[in-house]
Amino acid sequence: MDIKSSEERSRKMAKIKNSKTKPEMYIRTLLFHHGLRYRVNYAACYGKPDLYFIRHRVAVFVNGCYWHRHKGCKYAYTPKSNVDFWLKKLEGNRKHDIEVTNKLIEQHIRVLIIWECTAKKMSKIPSLEEEYLNKIFRFIDDERQEFLEL
Repeated sequence: MDIKSSEERSRKMAKIKNSKTKPEMYIRTLLFHHGLRYRVNYAACYGKPDLYFIRHRVAVFVNGCYWHRHKGCKYAYTPKSNVDFWLKKLEGNRKHDIEVTNKLIEQHIRVLIIWECTAKKMSKIPSLEEEYLNKIFRFIDDERQEFLEL
């Protein structure tokens, strides 16, 4: 049972945005400051990735752990109310992500997924930020690697 009224819950859920989230803005700023240039929410690319590197043919998705069901993550919890609805919705998101990834790889577009929890860790620990940035740079430059999840 939900502790909030349906009107209050609806107002709260309406405030949740799907672009310009804190993790996405953190990653965008970080990459931009390191000289990388990209397109934001590039509609010409299937799945409309958060960032797209045209020259390198790399699509970057900064995924929220809850909404995209990051396996084993504390942020990917199951809601306590309206469970049937949410499980169906969140499982649909997960299946859609797999479809988008497979379609992009078929089109020879490489896919990088950065999870919300990774972005949070990067922003708090400078050594981790540097380590993950190096992984991102290596992935963008290595045309043999099709997929990376951080």
